[in-house]
Amino acid sequence: MRNLIYLLLGLTVFLAACGNGSGEDASAEGNSDGADSGETNDDPIVLVWYPNESGNELEDGRDEMGAIIEEATGREVEHQLTTDYAIAIESIVNDNADLAFTGAEGYIQANDRNDAIQPLVVPSGPSGTEEDALYYSWFAALPENMEEYSDGEGGYSLDNFEGKNFSFVSSSSTSGFRVPSSTLVAHFSEQEEYADLEAEDLAESGTLFNEVMFGNTHQGSAVNLLNGRADLAAFCDTCVENYVEVVDGEENTAGATYQVKEDAAQPFESMGGQEFGIISATPVLNAPFIMNTGTLSEEEVASLRETMTSDEVANNEKIFVPEDSDAPALFTKSADERFVEVEDAWFDPIRELNQ
Repeated sequence: MRNLIYLLLGLTVFLAACGNGSGEDASAEGNSDGADSGETNDDPIVLVWYPNESGNELEDGRDEMGAIIEEATGREVEHQLTTDYAIAIESIVNDNADLAFTGAEGYIQANDRNDAIQPLVVPSGPSGTEEDALYYSWFAALPENMEEYSDGEGGYSLDNFEGKNFSFVSSSSTSGFRVPSSTLVAHFSEQEEYADLEAEDLAESGTLFNEVMFGNTHQGSAVNLLNGRADLAAFCDTCVENYVEVVDGEENTAGATYQVKEDAAQPFESMGGQEFGIISATPVLNAPFIMNTGTLSEEEVASLRETMTSDEVANNEKIFVPEDSDAPALFTKSADERFVEVEDAWFDPIRELNQ
């Protein structure tokens, strides 16, 4: 399965139109000094959230995560909500935060700048292990424009992306920039005109795309598509699943059509019934909770891992919300999903996309 993940993350996955392990203690890999375990720290644990998870609709889930962390450490938790990916990364890199929920790319960027930043846990896949801990990065378009990207054989192609208005999420987003930009570079660099194309070039208007915009959240990127600012957009399935539902085709399959729910929360509150289609769906490694081993003691790290990977947390329906529930969810329970430990090396497939 690991080999399959490496392969899938190195290639664009185009699907026919019809047709979220236990690792070593990562704190040993980070800042070896760490926090002095002999001292009692009464300061709050600062937990940073990306903009995608900072909305009011997810407050109950965030609060429950805070309660679990408080139980594990005996310290109050202070939630830091953000409006920008960079703010979240800066906070934990500069020792102003102890924990953060980021994407794989955000973790890699933080770890590159401060090796005390290490993965704590990731939500597993349905198997309850890291082997299928995946979500999907989408290229999406409005349904009436899908035919424009047809490959003529029942699937879809990137060929006609050139010259369009395109929305990414953030340059620190795994599924909203790193994976889609790598996919685009792999495709277009085969053409002489774009032989020297690099991922960073795609952030600029007038290179491959007529206009490039950033939604700052996955929800925001989807809104850029739905309101007509963008012809095409990159965003992920899990970050919009609280707001949309599939109405035609199979989930995470090219050609599937999704519709905004009539009672969707901000920023979709005025877009109920609007639809978009999936051009491609690429599997991506699940987003981790990351930790600052320079500000947390070894005892706190051990207790956090033990608590977060426990059956009690796995069965906590405020954290892993049953998939048939209408409640907004940080994480969805379809089978045996739970938090699992992973090593730093688990993120190497995303690192390779940066090279």
